[in-house]
Amino acid sequence: METGRNEYNIPPIYHVGPIIRSSSVGESDRPHCIKWLDEQPNNSVLFVSFGSGGNLSLVQFIELALGLELSGQRFLWVVKTPHDKSNASFFGIRFLDRTKGLGLVVPSWAPQIQILSHDSTCGFLTHCGWNSILESMFHGVPLIAWPLYAEQRVNSVIVEKDKKVAMRVKPNDKGLVEREQIAQFAQCLIQGEQGKELRENMRVLKHAVNVALNKDGSSKKSLADFAQMMMNHKINDDK
Repeated sequence: METGRNEYNIPPIYHVGPIIRSSSVGESDRPHCIKWLDEQPNNSVLFVSFGSGGNLSLVQFIELALGLELSGQRFLWVVKTPHDKSNASFFGIRFLDRTKGLGLVVPSWAPQIQILSHDSTCGFLTHCGWNSILESMFHGVPLIAWPLYAEQRVNSVIVEKDKKVAMRVKPNDKGLVEREQIAQFAQCLIQGEQGKELRENMRVLKHAVNVALNKDGSSKKSLADFAQMMMNHKINDDK
């Protein structure tokens, strides 16, 4: 039996993390979306992003836009061209005019960590990529879970059913998440009682994450144990 293995010959597992990117934005290079957040009340903005690879059909894209408008809540939406449309001409001036002062549309990319860590951000409508989930936990931001494919569906169940820090969208029989549901979830997360409960659950989870990452936390201990195991292997190999 190898060193460090148990009676079932399963190698040891070292729990390290969560591991996320961390960066800061200086006053001189703060993006427009961060400056816009600075002008919003605390805990008032829904951040909407489907990650670098997430995309929606044009029909779903329109439902999301109308749902955000219908909600009456502040939003910051990272917009990508719908996958069945060469350009998002739908988006046009009318939608932007109707939601002016309420929401901000950012094309293609936004500094997600800075947005999630901002005091004005109250919730995150996300595709449930694992990095996005870890970043939300680290910054204590509850979720509207909207998985698109692959492991994102499993991730969405974990944050909704197990961790209880998310509401999960429910597509209709045509696979479409309707505008009324989007509006209801946005309102509930930002202003409703369930939103308060999710924020409290996420606050507890954020505390646990930070405890794990501090100098005496389980993550640092696991990393030290892993390093010691590797050193022991090297010493044994050199004999």
